[in-house]
Amino acid sequence: MQVVCLDLEGVLVPEIWIAFAEETGVHELKRTTRDEPDYEVLMQYRLDILDKNGFTLTEIQEVIGTLNPFPGAFEFVETIREDYELIILSDTFKEFAGPLMKKLGYPTLFCHELVVDENDKIKAIQLRLADHKRKSVQYLQKLNFEVIASGDSYNDIGMLKTADYCTLFNPPSSLVSEYPDMPIVSDYQQLHSFIQKTAS
Repeated sequence: MQVVCLDLEGVLVPEIWIAFAEETGVHELKRTTRDEPDYEVLMQYRLDILDKNGFTLTEIQEVIGTLNPFPGAFEFVETIREDYELIILSDTFKEFAGPLMKKLGYPTLFCHELVVDENDKIKAIQLRLADHKRKSVQYLQKLNFEVIASGDSYNDIGMLKTADYCTLFNPPSSLVSEYPDMPIVSDYQQLHSFIQKTAS
């Protein structure tokens, strides 16, 4: 049996932090995992900016509520789930992802959680497991699943390199240069074709 593992932001939905940066005008928050390979360094950078500006979880959630999946993402997810098991492996947070999961038809999501204080301020992140994307793929393989993975950022590389089949989805040029042997797709039709080929 094959399991498809996909990243969330940048593959199925817009980048949450970029959307919040644009809404608030705090452009330092536009830095993402496409720019910073170390996820924990990136998150501490974000938390420091949130604290400096006094932003609350509710303010971020209000922006997330205005976001929609990329055109065709819902239909793509629906199609993939007809023939494969699908798991979204994301470094987002449960407190962020709810509205977006609803708009995608509630696929299975593995992600992290936030530590929020009584004033609705995000104080820390609670990682599900360090390097959880790669480890999730490994555990699925130990259960005798064949894993097909796709993502677009540095934090997806462990998952992609561990999977039985992988492809970058519309990646930045830096990733293309650093991983020239990794296949690339640029839209859902190409990604669906790539997934289908692994079953042939």
